[in-house]
Amino acid sequence: MKVKLTPEVKSALAKKKPVVALESTIIAHGMPFPQNLEMARKVEKVIRSEGAVPATIAVIDGALRAGLTDKELERFAKEGPGILKVSTRDLPLVVAKKLNGATTVASTMRIAAMAGIHVFATGGIGGVHRGAEKTFDVSADLIEFSKSNVAVVTAGAKSILDLALTLEVLETQGVPVVGFGTDEFPAFFSRQSGHRLTLRADTAKEVAAMMRAKWAMGLSGGMVIANPIPAEHEIPAVQIAPYIERAIAEANAKGIHGKDVTPFLLKRITEITEGRSLTANLQLVLYNARIAAQIAKEFARSSKK
Repeated sequence: MKVKLTPEVKSALAKKKPVVALESTIIAHGMPFPQNLEMARKVEKVIRSEGAVPATIAVIDGALRAGLTDKELERFAKEGPGILKVSTRDLPLVVAKKLNGATTVASTMRIAAMAGIHVFATGGIGGVHRGAEKTFDVSADLIEFSKSNVAVVTAGAKSILDLALTLEVLETQGVPVVGFGTDEFPAFFSRQSGHRLTLRADTAKEVAAMMRAKWAMGLSGGMVIANPIPAEHEIPAVQIAPYIERAIAEANAKGIHGKDVTPFLLKRITEITEGRSLTANLQLVLYNARIAAQIAKEFARSSKK
């Protein structure tokens, strides 16, 4: 099955120009309107300012899409939770029934890889949920990293998760977790998590070289490019931790589970922090987009040699 590309994305890929994939769940389910639309537009603008082409991934009327028009971005932002949150397991349903779907990290990776896009910017990846030893709640994002050849620039795994177990699963799957300018795995809102990394890159060129080396050896699967939130926008772990614990307790009390957990927790934390966490979320996404565009440029440059 082919991915439907916008003329801009199709031209860029044909000419081997840099393209950066973006997910649509962060628009429909990650932030409230109109902040989500403002974020989507700003992210695309940042990517273009770095000389790359943005390709927001989604499913529209059953068609896999790479690149959305401004009207389509606005539609996803306004309809929000009314649009299905689609992971890889859900793709056959939305395609067969010709539905609309907002793609998660996992399904965005899969569609991006199908389209030939190898760099993807997001906020935070999914991971192993707290209490997974009882619930077995492990995000499909981690499994997809072992399958799709896409480097994902992220501010780490969402701090609502069990970061230690998340890193263990990534290691088991053979997924490189590369600290971008850091030796420590970032924790989404916070620059530090207490978990050291063994891999580090300080420039976009170094990341692109790792990508090319990995796939040239036949080592399939993606890479996590762990890019800490800018210092001026972070919420230190010691400050955000009590808010996360409170939100998790509320989710448990309400019986919220599965793919509904993350949207509930992020919304509740935004409320508890009086919008501070939303501001941090916006800033880290923009920064990830900028770094992803730089990596895409270096990867495209090396592809032409």
